[in-house]
Amino acid sequence: MHRYFTDQRHEALRQRVRDFAESEVRPRIAEMEASRTVCHDLSRRIARQGWIGATVHRAYGGMGAGHVAKTLIIEELSRVSAAMGAMVQASQLGVAKIVHFGSEEQKKTWLPAIASGDCLPTIAVTEPQSGGHVLGMAATAVRDGDDYVLNGRKSYVGNSHVGDLHGVVVRTGEGSTGLSAFLVESGTPGFRIGPQRPAMGLHGFSFGELFFDNCRVPAANLLGREGDGLAVAYSSSVLYGRPNLTAVSLGIHQAVLDETSAFCAERQRYGKPLADLANIKLKLGRIQSRLLLARLSAYHAVHLLDQGLPCDAELMNAKLVNVESALESARDAMDIHAASALFTDRPIERFLRDAHHIFAPAGTSDVQLLRLGELALGRAKGEWSSRLAELLRLEPSEWPEDDHDDHDDHDGPATDAPDGTPVGEERATVPGQRTAPARQRS
Repeated sequence: MHRYFTDQRHEALRQRVRDFAESEVRPRIAEMEASRTVCHDLSRRIARQGWIGATVHRAYGGMGAGHVAKTLIIEELSRVSAAMGAMVQASQLGVAKIVHFGSEEQKKTWLPAIASGDCLPTIAVTEPQSGGHVLGMAATAVRDGDDYVLNGRKSYVGNSHVGDLHGVVVRTGEGSTGLSAFLVESGTPGFRIGPQRPAMGLHGFSFGELFFDNCRVPAANLLGREGDGLAVAYSSSVLYGRPNLTAVSLGIHQAVLDETSAFCAERQRYGKPLADLANIKLKLGRIQSRLLLARLSAYHAVHLLDQGLPCDAELMNAKLVNVESALESARDAMDIHAASALFTDRPIERFLRDAHHIFAPAGTSDVQLLRLGELALGRAKGEWSSRLAELLRLEPSEWPEDDHDDHDDHDGPATDAPDGTPVGEERATVPGQRTAPARQRS
């Protein structure tokens, strides 16, 4: 086993993602920073690598590679562009609701399309007036025959402007059992997207508003049962949102260290490299120390997820540690760069702006600390990682053992879905490739 809970397959996948990020994403950064708008074509190109399906079972066309693989995909993209790392994490977050609560028909319909990159999913929970108070939401769905009619608005929806399938949590009744979740396709009558607003960072990524005005969706689009909406929202946030955002922070943090170390080696002071100054070494040492601890917390937490072990606390702590340490290291890097950090020809100021965007989603640092405090006092509530352990556990046989860099498909035997239902013909592939044909969308 390699360091940080990875094996040879993980590291081969890491190298593929890194090569892609350097060759396909890095050349687009200047354009994304200048336009400050969502980058549709690059988002689609990344999605078609199959990486959105990292945790999708291979029987549904996914990689079946688990949460450690998902983390390193996000990290490597975020090391080059946090905006594109955020794009991937937001769609992988959108996968969770279907994997955890989708019916067999919903899984067969949507997971192959998501895994192939033909469909980018989102999850829409937050509202302008209620913010992180999920039970305070006002958007509604009312049953009308074989349909539900949705009304209201959602805000801060990751991939709002590139998403094809929105998982929307709305109110169908009173109290905590009065929330339900629905799958709403973009283009549905009564659904529209608000204009993209300029943001401080993550240029190229979109997180905007969705509006529902008598938006009619089939009752078959209900995820789980009426009343499961709170579970859909919380489980997605805890088990996917927190580790995904942790991975974005980790990628930013690595980029901070790489850029700052290179700057210190090339910049001269007093006739020698800046890196030779003791105070600079101390700052670099702090950045390196934080990064080592952050990486360990991030990969340990998702390793536990792949084992199907209780780890809600580790996921909370990993987000807390990674967000806070990335911000601290970015500020130290700004100090080291001094005035040169204020100009956009160097990426340090971008790293700091992007890092701030990861602070609030899936709970601010104060929220993580409150939950960890409840754990210390013995007042923690049930763990989602325990409740959904069977869906989270990575089966040893699921991710193929071969580790070729060859991307040709080979014929393979038919495979059953987790419930034993045959799902077409599956192709044996290397990690990082989809294994089932995509759903044809009209």
